[in-house]
Amino acid sequence: MTTKNHQHTNVETDCCSADRKVNTSHSHNHDDHDHGHDHNHDGATGWKLFLPAILSFVLLMIAIGIDNYFPIPAFTGWVRIGWYILAYLPVGWPVLKEAWENIRKGAFFTEFFLMSIATLGAFYIEQYPEGVAVMLFYAIGELFQTLAVSRAKSNIKALLDQRPDTATVIADGNPVTKKAETITIGEIILLKPGEKLALDGRLLSDSATFNTAALTGESKPDTKRKGDIVLAGMINLNTTGHVEVTTAYTDSKLSKILEMVQEATAKKAPTELFIRKFANIYTPIVVFLAIGICLLPLFFVSDYNFNDWLYRALVFLVVSCPCALVISIPLGYFGGIGAASKNGILFKGSTFLDTMAAIQAVVMDKTGTLTKGVFKVQEVVATGITENELVQYTAALETHSTHPVGTAIIAYANGLEKTVTVSDVEEIAGHGLQGVVNGKTIVAGNLKLLKKFGISYDTAIENTPYTIIAVALDGQYAGYFLISDEIKEDAPQAIANLHQLGIKTVMLSGDKQAVVTAVAKELNIDVAYGDLLPENKVEKVQQLKDQNLKLAFVGDGVNDAPVVALADAGIAMGGLGSDATIETADIVIQNDQPSKIYTAISIGKKTKQIVWQNIGMAFVVKAFVLILGAGGLATMWEAVFADVGVALLAILNAVRIQKMKF
Repeated sequence: MTTKNHQHTNVETDCCSADRKVNTSHSHNHDDHDHGHDHNHDGATGWKLFLPAILSFVLLMIAIGIDNYFPIPAFTGWVRIGWYILAYLPVGWPVLKEAWENIRKGAFFTEFFLMSIATLGAFYIEQYPEGVAVMLFYAIGELFQTLAVSRAKSNIKALLDQRPDTATVIADGNPVTKKAETITIGEIILLKPGEKLALDGRLLSDSATFNTAALTGESKPDTKRKGDIVLAGMINLNTTGHVEVTTAYTDSKLSKILEMVQEATAKKAPTELFIRKFANIYTPIVVFLAIGICLLPLFFVSDYNFNDWLYRALVFLVVSCPCALVISIPLGYFGGIGAASKNGILFKGSTFLDTMAAIQAVVMDKTGTLTKGVFKVQEVVATGITENELVQYTAALETHSTHPVGTAIIAYANGLEKTVTVSDVEEIAGHGLQGVVNGKTIVAGNLKLLKKFGISYDTAIENTPYTIIAVALDGQYAGYFLISDEIKEDAPQAIANLHQLGIKTVMLSGDKQAVVTAVAKELNIDVAYGDLLPENKVEKVQQLKDQNLKLAFVGDGVNDAPVVALADAGIAMGGLGSDATIETADIVIQNDQPSKIYTAISIGKKTKQIVWQNIGMAFVVKAFVLILGAGGLATMWEAVFADVGVALLAILNAVRIQKMKF
């Protein structure tokens, strides 16, 4: 398994952090290098963030009141100027400082630079109230943006990181309360009804029922049996249980999921990357246009007044600030990631929200994706040996396999396999197993395995709609097992939902074609291919790619790694089962419900819709006010609305996705 270096993002910082990279085992990644939009408020939270703005607002209102309603003779000249400077500094100084720091780093054309020029220019032409007001409302807008980002990140953290800080462990036969991070692997946790599990572990009690909503997004109780793995964040619903800790606190599944969601903002969607690049080009153009608005009329206007045209240029600068785009778009994508997390779907970056929104075909593995992967032996047919011998030998060989079909045969044998010895076991990829049992060479697997070894069999069994495990001893056909799997309850609706979106559905399986066809017919899947080796699956996916189809592959994320890499989006089904799954896939569906594929696509489409709504609103409003400003028909107040007002509306639009139900 690939090791990653995880970086936690600070909940209090802006979502547009700079120069961050995330290494993944999958190739769909983007590196992002841009100037940060990070407003550090020295750890202040809540109402304390607004103290400078409140002070500035009070001083501004007093000055406007004296200027217009309660004149004071002494409030003139440098006294008046000094008062407005005093009102300006609480909100203006951080922006001026930020502009200077960026200039020192070589980043001249930032929004801080624009706001600094605009407000200082207003002071130059003696429009003091407007200069203070523009900076004040800009600062308030930035504060709301910071709070919106902070809240979005906090909501996701609260949603996922639901582990208790303490747990009760059994020490020398007595219950002792310990801090969760100090509990070591091997200790026994006493889990009472209603308590949350603090660390991953193995259930020692005979059975227990858990609420897994923190991990899967589903409140349906999940019953675990003795020896099953239980995860941090699960809530014990009924009897008192005992859990042996198997994973350190910082390495729990919930920790890995939380890290992945927090890091997701580092992988930018193409729209985000375009807007960042656009802003870097757009901002200097705007500055030079403002200079042109101010100076070019000197050559064409007979009654040219420098201060009048400078005012128009300053309005132009305020309106043109790209803040609404640079902030609201990443926040929109982060809202989509949060909404997905709430529904038990983990996106490894905003780029995959865009990918899912454009999906035209969904390619699915059969076992464990559309079927439960819980196999049962339905019938055993022996040829040339007794049924007991067939079951005994085959089950002994299957003890060296992790495939669920092998598990079904072992369960059916009920201990018979323990009475024989097995050696020289070899897995033949896509076919089955070969080994030596009690001195006899045995092969067990699909019918392709018998064909590979040139072993003849009754071809009539090829048409049965069940999974077949055929067996041969010393090169002679010895019989077969008929094994059935069960289709997941929500699989038919999942396929129907995808068809409603006009998405093509394809099923790939290593199982025989008769079984695959039967499942595809029951689910109304468009195309289904069986008898596939891993390399055949890659070929089928490549054929779909050659049709210029944007496709997602849904599987276990481990055995199908080549197909996952080839697909535009690799989706792991039931990702709680494996660390490797979380590492490999682009998107992880935390439970086993195929209906979540449709949910993931819906969230991707809604996120993209909201992002483009914000882009359209920002451009239309700003373009309108820019034209008015250049023509001298808009004041600084309209400019403030076009910048701060649009930014706030875009933010409200972006965060509403987390309130939606999918």
